[in-house]
Amino acid sequence: MEIKDFGRVGVLMGGPSSEREISLKSGKAVFSALCEAGVEAVAIDITTDNPRANASLLKKYNLDCAFIALHGRFGEDGAIQSILEEMNLPFTASGVSASQLAMDKIGSLEIFSQGGLAVPKSQFIEKSVYQKDKVFFNSGFNQLGFPLVVKPANHGSSIGLSLIENEGQLPAAMELAFKFDERIIIQEYISGRELTVGILDEVVLPVIEIIPNNKFFDFTAKYQTGLTRYIIPAALDQGVALEVQKIALQAHKLLGCYGCSRVDIILTKDGCPYILEVNTIPGMTSTSLLPKAAKMVGIDFSQLCLKLLELAYEPRTF
Repeated sequence: MEIKDFGRVGVLMGGPSSEREISLKSGKAVFSALCEAGVEAVAIDITTDNPRANASLLKKYNLDCAFIALHGRFGEDGAIQSILEEMNLPFTASGVSASQLAMDKIGSLEIFSQGGLAVPKSQFIEKSVYQKDKVFFNSGFNQLGFPLVVKPANHGSSIGLSLIENEGQLPAAMELAFKFDERIIIQEYISGRELTVGILDEVVLPVIEIIPNNKFFDFTAKYQTGLTRYIIPAALDQGVALEVQKIALQAHKLLGCYGCSRVDIILTKDGCPYILEVNTIPGMTSTSLLPKAAKMVGIDFSQLCLKLLELAYEPRTF
């Protein structure tokens, strides 16, 4: 496609979720890249999760396409995608169903497991059930041992996530996770190398290894400069790298993702790759992980943004 064929593109950013500030950074980076490439782009700050209000807002801009740079609730859970589909407006990244599945860590883990992929053993707890019997959940119910990962079922960017070493830390970790969601996941901690794999137009990008200075790749390690090293491509044997890329693409396809995604994986010492989650709208600044991987194969940030726009206009077969 030529630049003029994209028409008027709305870059949707911000959003009402706990990842709003991160989304604004992604959106501003995408908006700048598109403008510099000559695309007629407009920056649109989404401030509410009200479907009618957002549909009305988007109609005012007379858009031809939407570039979704919204992270977290309302951006990655299929809500904004549903609005755009009803408006018959092309948009970047995955559709409603895949977005819902990827954002629901409980549902996606079950799909990965059914598809033959290794996933951490997990327990799922509803907030309403927890509140009825906190004593039970604060002592003795855990069947997974320690250490454990406790996190909200529908959040990204490691928000509300805790790594705990003993039973005494469990109540506080659960209370924190429940601040962000009505359902939480208690999961065995898989020790190993933290990897992430980007997918672009069904093509697997180079594996990235994430080495945080802290024990865990938490919110601070992700977004505070200097606390994490990234090795691109990851120093893996060729066979291992190919296997990791293969299962990442399989996870992407199992959820029905489209356009791009980023798959987070733990590689154990014995070489078993465990799928943690799939991100349907990865961070989109020039230093984010998907752009870093794309750059390794000769696709700079501007080209990546334009490629995602091209994919938005292509017919989807699912």
